[in-house]
Amino acid sequence: MKKIIALLGILTLTVSCTTASTTTSNDSLKNAFKNKFYIGTAMSLPQIHGTDVKSVEIIKNQFSSIVAENCMKSMYLQPQEGQFFFNDADKFVEFGEKNKMFIIGHTLIWHSQAPDWFFVDKNGKNVSPEVLKQRMKSHITKVVSRYKGRVKGWDVVNEAIMEDGSYRKSKFYEILGEEFIPLAFKYAQEADPNAELYYNDYNEWHPGKVKTVTQLVKDFKSKGIRIDGVGMQAHVGMNTPSIDEYEKAILAYAETGVKVNITELEISALPSPWGTSANISDKVAYDEKMNPYKNGLPMDVQTTWENRYLDFFKLFLKQKNNIRRVTLWGVTDNQSWKNDFPIKGRTDYPLLFDRQYKTKPVVDKIIKLTETR
Repeated sequence: MKKIIALLGILTLTVSCTTASTTTSNDSLKNAFKNKFYIGTAMSLPQIHGTDVKSVEIIKNQFSSIVAENCMKSMYLQPQEGQFFFNDADKFVEFGEKNKMFIIGHTLIWHSQAPDWFFVDKNGKNVSPEVLKQRMKSHITKVVSRYKGRVKGWDVVNEAIMEDGSYRKSKFYEILGEEFIPLAFKYAQEADPNAELYYNDYNEWHPGKVKTVTQLVKDFKSKGIRIDGVGMQAHVGMNTPSIDEYEKAILAYAETGVKVNITELEISALPSPWGTSANISDKVAYDEKMNPYKNGLPMDVQTTWENRYLDFFKLFLKQKNNIRRVTLWGVTDNQSWKNDFPIKGRTDYPLLFDRQYKTKPVVDKIIKLTETR
């Protein structure tokens, strides 16, 4: 009898071990991509302060990296010269540390959400190049030094190049010319020599932009200025860009010797209004046409949207040796900036979690991709 019991015990142990070995641990995005690249999301203020409780749980369970959606932009960090507001940014960084995440700071130099005072004197005139350099250095040094060793990577300069490869005619460019970009990277490197430093942009697959940004990286390297990565925002739609176009851009950036970061990914399911127009008298009808899925995506559109996400993640996995991070620009559909862009009232479905905080079926399909790639 003792022999039979012992034999049964061995059989039970064998079955248990077999069951355990076939159970996948890839039950979340962060587990699935653990040995591929960081998978991240942008965090809004309700998430940073913990009031959006359901969203916070998704972030903790699903993502290994976070980026600040707004609270680290200069207009919020330094609304008045010399007056810094760090409360929100501090909480953001503390959240990332507590949950052992790869923390990204966004963004140090950007024309769009910079305070007006940054560029003018007391009379409202453009400041001299020397004054703007001083203000840039002061801002970057104060912010980067505060989070030295804690924020692991910075979007140093954001959206400075146009699709045709020309420089955006921002105030930074108007006062300092092309010099403002390398200066920003120098100041950031001095403030934290160990943080990763990135250039970040949208429509990043346009050949003209690719040509200028890759040349920028090469120029930096030839002058001994450190740049660790190029951020490809990946605000994409159902048809544009093609996967081939996007892969060519990834390879072009990677060939300069930097890592590629996919920094603000979402896929809009709505028709693009770019390149179309409407008479003022037809505006209501036009707005309706641009907002066709108020009550959810039809099944065929849902399938096409899922396949589009899967095609992009197949590409990211194919290029995993060149990719450092893939970050979604938000958690749930109800919080996405795409809902009201560029026409107020649009209802979009661009993210991986729905308006009820439920995981969309595409997430499991993305996870399964990692098992064979």
